[in-house]
Amino acid sequence: MSLDLRLSIPVALAWLVAVVLIGVPQWALASTLALWLAAGIATASALVSRRRLLTSVALACALAALCSTSVAIHADARQPQSLSDLAARHSQVEVWGTTTSAASAEAEYFHAQLTAVVVEGKTVPLSSPALVFRESDRFSEDSASQPPQNPEWGIGVAFSVTATLTATEPGDGRAVLVFSSEEPQWRADPNGGLEWANHLRRTFAAAAEILPGGGGQLIGGLAIGDTAAVSEELDAAMKTSSLSHLTAVSGANCAIVVGLIMALGGRIGVHRALRIALSVLVLLAFVVLVTPDPSVLRAALMATLVLIALASGRPIRGMAVLSLAAISLLVFDPWLARNFAFALSVFATAGLLLFAEPLAQFLGRWLPRWLSLVIAVPLAAQLACQPILLLLQPTLPTYGVVANVLAAPAAPVATVVGLAACVALSVFPPLGLALLWIAWLPSAWVAAVATFFSDAPGARIPWWEGWIGVVALSALTVVLLAALVMRGRWRCRAITTLLIVATVVAASAAGLGVSAALSWPRDWQFAQCDVGQGDAVVLRSGKEIALIDTGPDPDRLDKCLARLDIDRIDLLVLTHFDHDHVGGTEAVVGRVDTVLVGPTGSAKDEAVIEVLAAAGAQVLPTSTGDRGELGELRWSVLWPGERLSGIDPGNDASLVVEFLPRPDCMQQCLSSVFLGDLGESAQARLVGERRLSRVDVVKVSHHGSADQYAPLYVAVSATLGLVGVGEENGYGHPTAEALDMLAEAGISIARSDTDGLVLVSPTLRPGAVSLWSERRVSAQG
Repeated sequence: MSLDLRLSIPVALAWLVAVVLIGVPQWALASTLALWLAAGIATASALVSRRRLLTSVALACALAALCSTSVAIHADARQPQSLSDLAARHSQVEVWGTTTSAASAEAEYFHAQLTAVVVEGKTVPLSSPALVFRESDRFSEDSASQPPQNPEWGIGVAFSVTATLTATEPGDGRAVLVFSSEEPQWRADPNGGLEWANHLRRTFAAAAEILPGGGGQLIGGLAIGDTAAVSEELDAAMKTSSLSHLTAVSGANCAIVVGLIMALGGRIGVHRALRIALSVLVLLAFVVLVTPDPSVLRAALMATLVLIALASGRPIRGMAVLSLAAISLLVFDPWLARNFAFALSVFATAGLLLFAEPLAQFLGRWLPRWLSLVIAVPLAAQLACQPILLLLQPTLPTYGVVANVLAAPAAPVATVVGLAACVALSVFPPLGLALLWIAWLPSAWVAAVATFFSDAPGARIPWWEGWIGVVALSALTVVLLAALVMRGRWRCRAITTLLIVATVVAASAAGLGVSAALSWPRDWQFAQCDVGQGDAVVLRSGKEIALIDTGPDPDRLDKCLARLDIDRIDLLVLTHFDHDHVGGTEAVVGRVDTVLVGPTGSAKDEAVIEVLAAAGAQVLPTSTGDRGELGELRWSVLWPGERLSGIDPGNDASLVVEFLPRPDCMQQCLSSVFLGDLGESAQARLVGERRLSRVDVVKVSHHGSADQYAPLYVAVSATLGLVGVGEENGYGHPTAEALDMLAEAGISIARSDTDGLVLVSPTLRPGAVSLWSERRVSAQG
C-alpha cells in the first residue's frame, strides 16, 4: 500500500465535528446548513482558483456536513424526549428489545436495541441502543416463556423486562441504561441468519470449558470474540501488560481471514474474481460470528475496500483506505466518534501505516530485517494509541512493546486454528476438539506472557492525568519520531530532549513511591479498598476492625488487607448478597469474629453465611434497632427490619449501619453511615421513618448511581462521600446526577477508580477530615 494523506486531514476534521455534535445534538441542524453552505463556497472557490488547499477545505466541510446531517437525522429517534422523560421519573416500565450482544448466563449486563416501552398501558415505539443490567444471578431458565434449550442468549433474541431507566450523558453510544428489577423474559428466537452464529458460539464455548488455565479463558476471545470466560485477574493482567487488544477478536483478524483465502486460493489456481467474491462472503460471515465490534467493522470495511480496489485494478493506498472506512462508519453511526474501541482501532492502524516502516528501517541498522519488523509493528501501534489509552488509565506500560513482541505472533495462530475448531465442532466434533487443543497452546502462551509482565516490578509508570498528560505524551512521541528520522543537530536535540524527559519521569515515579511511604497516615480510621466495581471499606477504632462488604474479588481484597496490615476482623457487615458486595468473602473466611447479615434470598446467599459460620464466625441475622460497639464507636442498624413490609432481598434490603462516637471517646472519632445499595424509594422511606444523625463520612449508595434521594445526603451532612467503583465500568458509575447531588449537599468525594486506596483520618479542625490516596493528599473541609 502506498501512502496518501490527502483524505486523512479532512476526515480528522469531520471526526472532530462529530465528537462535538453528538454531545449537543440540538446544534446539528444549524451546523448542517452552515457546513453545506461552507462546502459549496469552498468548492466554487477551488474550481475558480484551482488551489489544492481550497479543495481540501471543501472536502472537509462536505464530510463534516455528512456527519452533521447524520446526527440531525438520527438524534431524535435514538433518544426521543419521551425516553428521557421516562428516565427522569425513575419509575418502573416494561421494556421490549432485541439483544445486540451475546448474553451468557453469568453476564451482569448485555447490549440491546430497545423497540418499545410500555408505561401505564401505553406502548411507546423506540429504536434506541441500550445497556441492560440484570438484577438476578441468572436468566429465567425455568420460566414457562423461555425455551429450556437456550439458557444463554445470543444476538437477535427478542425479550422483555420490567426495569427502571437512566438516561446517559450526551454523546454516549447508548441512549439509556436499563436496570432490570426481575429476570428478562424470552419472547422470540433470532432469525436464521443470526441463529447459526449463535449456535457456533454456544458449541465453541461449551467445548472450551474443558481447557485449563489462562489459555482456556482467552481462546474464546482470540478465536470468536467471546470474552465471557476471561477472569477479572487475567483481564487486569492483559491491560497491565498492554495486551488487552488480544483479549477479543480485533480488526487484524479480518486481514488474517481475507489474506488466507486470497493466498490459498491463489496457490490452487482459483480465479481472482472468485477469490474476491469468496473473501467478501467469508468476511461477512466472520463479522456476524464474532459480533460487529467497532474495530471489526473498521477492519471489515477496509478489507472490502481493498478487495474492490484489487478487482478494479486500482492501486491500494493504505491511509486513503483507512480514511474512507473511518468516515463511512462515522456517517453511518456518528456516535462512534467518542467510542474508545473505534478510536484505538483507527489510531493503531494509522500508526502501523505511518510509523512501522520508518521504525523498521531505523532498527534495521543494527538488527536483521525480520527482527526489526517484529519490534517496529507493536511499537508503532503503541506510539499511536498510547495518548488515547492515557484517558482510560494515566500510566504507561513499561514492558508493553516487549510483551507484544512475544505474544503477538501467537495470536494469529490461535485465531485461525480456533476458527477452524469452531466450524469443525459442529460438523465433526472429534476434529474440532483436536483443533481446539492445538489453538489452546498459543492462547496459553499469550496468557502466560500477560501474567508474567503484569507481575514484573514497575509494570506501569505513573503519568499525568487528563488532557495535560495526553498533550505531553503526544509531544514526546513527536520528539521520538523526530529523533528517528531527522539528521544532524536536530537529531541530537531530539535525543537530548528524550533523555531529559525520561530522567524527569523516572525521578517523578520514584518520588511518588517515596512520598506515598512518607505520607501514609498512621491514625487513619477509614480505608476504602480498590476492589474494582464493588464495595469494601475498612473501619478502625482503637485496636478493633470492622469491614463493610468484601467486594467482588478475594485476591484484591486480600492484597488491600495485607497492605493495611490487618489479620483479624472483629466485625464483618454484609449489607446484601450481590456479588460486588460478597464476592471477595473467601479472603476473610476464618479471620472474622462477628458477622452482621440482612435478608437472604437464595441458597447461594445462605452458602456464604454457612462458610463463615463453619470457619468460626458468629453470624447474627440483623434487623433495625440492633446495636453494638466497636472500640470507641457505637454501631446501630438503621435499615431494614422484619417489621418493614414490601422489601425483598436485594438492593433495597441493604443493611444501613451507622457508627457514632461513644461519649468517652479519647481521641477524635469520626462518625459514619454506610448505605449499601439502597435505591431512591428506600432512601426516601428511611428519611421519613428515622431522624438521621449528621456524620463525617457517608458511603454513597449503589456506587454513585443516579437512583438517589437528595434529602438523605442533606440530612447526614457528611464532609466526605466514599464511592466504591471500578475503572471503565459499563454502568456509568458514578453518574453526573449523583456527583452534582453530592456537590449541592456540600459533600466531597473519594472514588476508588480514580483515587485507588483511600485512607481517611481525623483533623484538629471540627467538620474536616484528612484524605490520603495513592494519587493525592489533601484535607477536606
